[in-house]
Amino acid sequence: MKGMGGTNESAGAAAEEDAATGGISAHLTADEQAQHHRRTRLAKETEIVEDYVELIADLIEQCGEARAVEISRRLGVTNATVNKMVSRLKQMELVTTEPYRAIFLTDEGRRIAETSRRRHQIIVAFLQAVGVPEDAARADAEGIEHYCSPETLAAFQRFVEKPR
Repeated sequence: MKGMGGTNESAGAAAEEDAATGGISAHLTADEQAQHHRRTRLAKETEIVEDYVELIADLIEQCGEARAVEISRRLGVTNATVNKMVSRLKQMELVTTEPYRAIFLTDEGRRIAETSRRRHQIIVAFLQAVGVPEDAARADAEGIEHYCSPETLAAFQRFVEKPR
């Protein structure tokens, strides 16, 4: 851009440059961009909750129970961190627990775990279908699963199910 004089001409040139380079502001209104950021922030808030309930469901399936020490080991966090999160999950009515006993999912906790697990499976399958190695696909899906819209997940599912 020549001359940053602040004229409408230079603003128009900046918009054209954004459109040509694919800048986000060239494709979205301010309200649309704000909505996308709100959705991402909400996903960040629910990510840890979903990871915990999904892991608790996995542990119950694999080991018959979910104990804080095993959650701590698998998530790579301290026991204190797990205990704090389990208290939060109890307040949210996603788990039940008693002192020195295993952690159990409520019906709502199981529903969230199943939904999260299904999203994870779809994303792993999609990433593998486009050539991502299994280990990388599983690791990447851990982050991606919380940020995909239902529309994106449905598109991934259609792609995976399409005969090749």
